[in-house]
Amino acid sequence: MTLLKSYVISKKLLFNLSILLFSVFLINASVFTSPRIKVSTPMKNNEFLLEYLSIKYPDQSFENFIYVGVKRQELDLYLNGKHIISYPVSTSMHGAGTQAGSDMTPVGLHKIKGKFGSDAPIGGILKARKYTGNIASIQTNPIKTGEDAITTRILTLEGLENGINKGGELDSYERHIYIHGTAEEGLIGQPASHGCVRMKNKDVIDLFNRVNKDLTVIILNN
Repeated sequence: MTLLKSYVISKKLLFNLSILLFSVFLINASVFTSPRIKVSTPMKNNEFLLEYLSIKYPDQSFENFIYVGVKRQELDLYLNGKHIISYPVSTSMHGAGTQAGSDMTPVGLHKIKGKFGSDAPIGGILKARKYTGNIASIQTNPIKTGEDAITTRILTLEGLENGINKGGELDSYERHIYIHGTAEEGLIGQPASHGCVRMKNKDVIDLFNRVNKDLTVIILNN
C-alpha cells in the first residue's frame, strides 16, 4: 500500500511539474516577445512550446508553423524550428470557441488553405476574397469603426481536428476564419474581431510573403 501511494504521488508530481514548466514558458514568452517589438530574437523558452506541441500532436511536425496566442494577442512565426518574428494581433472580442455563429476565434490545429489579395494595395478592401478596387481609411486610434473591413491580404484557415475545428458547425473554413488585415489598426493588441485573426496591414503583407499554403497554424487560448 505504501509503494502504491508513493507511485500515485510521483505521478501527480510529474504532471504538476509539466504544467508548471509550460506555465513558465507562457509567462516568459509574454515578456520576451512583447507586442511592441515586431522583429524579435528567438524566444528563450520556445523549447517548452515545441515540447508541449510534440506531446499534444505526436504525429505533427512543428518545424515550420504559425502560433497564435489568444490571451497574449500575438502571432509568432517559426521556421526550421526557430522563432523568426512576432506580430501583435486582434482575435475575437467574444473569446475563443468553435461554434458557428459564436463569432469566437477557433482553437486547435489548422493549416493555411489559401492566400488571397496579392494584387491589392495596402489598405485595399477585399470581399469574397477579391480586391474590390476600394481602399479603406485606416484608423490608428483605438476606435471601433462599426465596420469589419477585411483589408490588404487574406490567409484562409482550414481546421484539422474533427469535432474541434473541422466538420459541421465547428468547421473553421466554413466559418470563414481568416488571418487578414484590418482598417481598425488602433485595436490591434486587444480582442476586437468577429472571430478572425486581425493584423496591421504592413504586418499581414510581411507574413503573407513569408509563408506558403499548407503551413501549420496552431491557435491556443493562452
